[in-house]
Amino acid sequence: MVLPEPVRIERLARLDAQIARCRRCPRLVSWREQVAREKRASYAEEEYWGRGVPAFGSATPSVLIVGLAPAAHGANRTGRMFTGDRSGDWLYASLHRVGLASQPTSTRRGDGLALHGTRITAAVHCAPPDNKPTTEEKRTCGTWLDRELALVAPTVRTVVALGSIGWDAVLGAVREAGWEVPRPKPRFGHGAEAVLGGPHGEVLLLGSYHPSQQNTFTGRLTEPMLDDVLGRAAARMQP
Repeated sequence: MVLPEPVRIERLARLDAQIARCRRCPRLVSWREQVAREKRASYAEEEYWGRGVPAFGSATPSVLIVGLAPAAHGANRTGRMFTGDRSGDWLYASLHRVGLASQPTSTRRGDGLALHGTRITAAVHCAPPDNKPTTEEKRTCGTWLDRELALVAPTVRTVVALGSIGWDAVLGAVREAGWEVPRPKPRFGHGAEAVLGGPHGEVLLLGSYHPSQQNTFTGRLTEPMLDDVLGRAAARMQP
């Protein structure tokens, strides 16, 4: 049974609030709070979020973007996914170029940014030390993605996985939900795609290299490469 849209929207809001309060992973909780106390010198006057970072964007998305985890001085500081660091600068600029964001920058909550038919979430919702969550932390946090996917499934037509961890998190969540997944397991790569059999029709899974500084500084990921993947997602949006 498909829940009425107002009910799904209300449950997503409740889910976001639960993610912000989550304390299931002691190592991640300790690290996010330590960073929020000690701060980076350039942000010393700011109040850090220092909690689990919920998803951002539409509650009825056609496009779902799944990243890795909040950055210690990015989303862990601002409280919004991919906001306050160079990875976010790349992502939101690209989303704006392909028509999925109202502006090319995301600096803080309340800055006027809106996403068009798009929702951004992550495999892990707390900033991990060295950007490396453990297998157990990924498994524990994966239950949030399971619940989020169930609520947005009626409208989602494309899922974009940023990086191999995001790719694996999506495949794990859709399998848990009973979706049809190609065999053998679809392999991650930039521009990779797989057709998933969801409860409300086919969903296209697209892979993109993560817009991390390591990838963007070295040229492994370029603006045209990211625009290509996100543009493919935008082209599949329902009219």
